[in-house]
Amino acid sequence: MTKDYPSHQLQIGTLWVVVTHKPIKHLHLSVVPPHGSVLISAPEEMSSDHIRAYTIGKLGWIRRQQSKFASQPRESPRLVVERETHHLWGQRLLLQIQEVQAAPRVEVHPRRLVLFIRPQSSLQKRQSILAAWYRDELRKEALPIIETWHERLNVHSNKLFIQAMTRQWGSCNPFTRNIRLNTQLAQKPKICLDYIVLHELAHLRVPGHGEAFQVLLNAHQPDWQERRALLNSLPLLAA
Repeated sequence: MTKDYPSHQLQIGTLWVVVTHKPIKHLHLSVVPPHGSVLISAPEEMSSDHIRAYTIGKLGWIRRQQSKFASQPRESPRLVVERETHHLWGQRLLLQIQEVQAAPRVEVHPRRLVLFIRPQSSLQKRQSILAAWYRDELRKEALPIIETWHERLNVHSNKLFIQAMTRQWGSCNPFTRNIRLNTQLAQKPKICLDYIVLHELAHLRVPGHGEAFQVLLNAHQPDWQERRALLNSLPLLAA
């Protein structure tokens, strides 16, 4: 049977915090990309008053972190029209649309992304086809990376889910051992995907983000902080 950690939302002024109670000894606060959501992992018996007081004491730091994410460049929503800019693994591509009487498909060419679509296809249809293609590309690239880190970390995950995510680039549930990756990772350089996969699988060894977790990342990917900074500096698609 799958076990989930109990979570609830805590409001402090205009700030909303997602609090998750876990079998841990110390409270952990994080402001996560891509949108600066505030997450707290707290010991199972810790009171809401204690968590609230701790969070209030960290409000300055939280706002500074959120400001960094807010200043990160945002791209306008994709309309999937001719010569629109798209990205695949960090490479800028111009969209070309070819109308065909056949099943839709996407092809990658040097500097071009070609979408083959039936005539009169709606915006929603064009967006859904391209989104499904990005999910497939991310899955194909992520699976061998996951297997590589399984071996290096001596861990094993179960299912991989690719989905649009607003709070994180990825997640890993230690009970189900399932991994979730943000679809937008397919648009970023592959070294960023490699970092996110390592980060999530490392949680199967170390649950929090403390010193032991950072030591593990340093041992396996000494430039992980540079990769994280690169990922968080690149433009995001508008929600």
